[in-house]
Amino acid sequence: MKNRIVSWIREQVKLSGAKGIVLGLSGGIDSAVVAALCKEAVGKDRVLVLFLPCNSNAQDLKDARLVASKLKLKSKLVDLSGVYNNFLKALPPAGGLAKGNLKPRLRMSTLYYFANKLNYLVCGTGNKSELLVGYFTKYGDGGVDILPIADLFKRQVRRLAGELKIPQGIIAKPPTAGLWHGQTDEGEMGITYDELDDILERFCNKKKQAARRVKISKVRKMHRDSGHKRKGAEICRIR
Repeated sequence: MKNRIVSWIREQVKLSGAKGIVLGLSGGIDSAVVAALCKEAVGKDRVLVLFLPCNSNAQDLKDARLVASKLKLKSKLVDLSGVYNNFLKALPPAGGLAKGNLKPRLRMSTLYYFANKLNYLVCGTGNKSELLVGYFTKYGDGGVDILPIADLFKRQVRRLAGELKIPQGIIAKPPTAGLWHGQTDEGEMGITYDELDDILERFCNKKKQAARRVKISKVRKMHRDSGHKRKGAEICRIR
């Protein structure tokens, strides 16, 4: 699995004519795994990781720095907190989700700034579990050039993290998108990744479901309602 992904990343960079890869390092397991795979694919000198705190938990930045140091990758800190706060001042009041989704969209803009500057590809860190239920921000963390682990369920990402020797503290850390204080993926979705992976894997392989009906219905609704996120903008065809 690891070798297949590494070869695929290397091929995508070559086909695009890019000089390297840029990605956001959040301090979580997904971005740590992707950073390690990118290093193996194109070498540490052709990978740039960005720390992009935006009123974020200080521990996340510490964890991101730990991964970058362990992998010996080039890194740069761009603190988006001030930009984010000023942006909100220019906008009318809104709920937590609207404000939270600004953060990944600001990060996406920053990643593409560096990608354009360096002729690098923007590498995404979304996994299959998140993508199938739409647990990502459209034109935020979903706005990327390549998605190396998008065909891996979260449980597979965890196994791969062990193989890549990602620090155990990061592997065991509760996944969070950092959209607001105290936010976690599982808390926001209302389902654990183990439950989600089991339902999705059975769904993909057309196997009989074993979870409670209410959980199955929830996942099916999440998948159905997020369909627009997995395809491009609708086009009005003139026939």
